[in-house]
Amino acid sequence: MELNGARWRKSTRSSGNGGNCVEVADNLPGFVAVRDSKDPAGPALAFAPAAWRAFVNEVAKRP
Repeated sequence: MELNGARWRKSTRSSGNGGNCVEVADNLPGFVAVRDSKDPAGPALAFAPAAWRAFVNEVAKRP
């Protein structure tokens, strides 16, 4: 998985939760990368774009 050129972003809802955030890079060809914002040099997970959309849609349904 090549992360050069990844543009990482945090949700605007991430503030105020004690730094427990993830960052997402969805500008990469063929996959979406997710990492711990406290460890930007650490490992990242990769998801197929459709799988990531399904996850986000499911989470958005929860209170």
